[in-house]
Amino acid sequence: MKHLIIVTALVFLATSCKNNAAKTEEKPDYKIPVHAWDNLSQSDTDEDLLAYFTDLKNKGVDGLMYSAGHDPETYRRVGKIAKHVGLEFHTWIPTMVQNTNPKLKPEWYAINRNGESAFDKPAYVSHYQFLCPNKAGTYNFLEDLYGRIADVEEVDGIHLDYIRFPDVILARGLWEKYGLTMDVEHPQFDYCYCDDCTNGFKAKSGIDIKTVEDPTQVEAWKQYRYDLITSIVNRLAAMVHSKNKVINAAVFPGPNSEAKKLVRQEWDKWNLDAFYPMNYNDFYLKDTKWIGEVTREAVTTIKNRKPVFSGLFICPNPDNKANEKDPENHGLLPEEFESAVRESMANGAKGICLFTPKRMTEADWKILNDIIHTDYSK
Repeated sequence: MKHLIIVTALVFLATSCKNNAAKTEEKPDYKIPVHAWDNLSQSDTDEDLLAYFTDLKNKGVDGLMYSAGHDPETYRRVGKIAKHVGLEFHTWIPTMVQNTNPKLKPEWYAINRNGESAFDKPAYVSHYQFLCPNKAGTYNFLEDLYGRIADVEEVDGIHLDYIRFPDVILARGLWEKYGLTMDVEHPQFDYCYCDDCTNGFKAKSGIDIKTVEDPTQVEAWKQYRYDLITSIVNRLAAMVHSKNKVINAAVFPGPNSEAKKLVRQEWDKWNLDAFYPMNYNDFYLKDTKWIGEVTREAVTTIKNRKPVFSGLFICPNPDNKANEKDPENHGLLPEEFESAVRESMANGAKGICLFTPKRMTEADWKILNDIIHTDYSK
């Protein structure tokens, strides 16, 4: 009898241990979807990419918004490795910003209120060579570019960026960097006043905007330019969808609070499959609570009909942030990272998008690992 009791106890103990081990090995049902903006280095070999992508996947990254130029074969090469590892692969290619290219005519570039072309006198920085969205040549160039890349089997989707006009007003945290006070729309940053845009607006509204004393007060003129961007986005979306691929975009926060006011993006009218608002709070001199506020605005404005991935700007060198004058080297500190994720997810985001994995510190990765299975919506 004593022997039977001991055997029974041992069997129970073994079964209990086995069940506990099985529970330990079970993966949590929920995981925060994590995407990341990233780019190809000229020196990256296939072996480098395989090791790097594997590491990202192991750290919780699910998909890449990947920048590697205009060559479809490059995306085929990189995409094969990303897909092998199990990552979604979206090609991250600027839209309206296009540097000098034999396929593009100088007259296709946007013109500011002073009559200056973004081709040879771009605003703010030399690479701000914005095309005019009202040119047939602009659309045809973009349709060909994105169409050829959407045809690549390894590409899951097209990710638009710089799909807008130049910043007519910079985010508040950037004013000092450029030595500007931007409480009004200055003419050198106000686009586009080419003949196609001004004549098109006159035909539609009866207003000759070039004769208006203060064009910045004409709401119909602003709407006309919102609509130009919306039109080109929706035409590209129809083309990409016809190839059975998805299309999404990096956008400014809002759309009503910042995107429309700063860069003429009325993106709630875009027929895209997902939106990636760049909720870079430092650029707006805001804290992480603001990330939650603009995430809620985005989700509410599009009526939750498409996923919103909250773009988070990571500080690459937290120890030196206080001494760094350039706000583009600022970003979320490790001690702010969890709050930024929580604010995003609790306010309706589908997931987060990191700018960028290469800016993430070991402390950031540890925090992500600690919280990645937390459902903040509950």
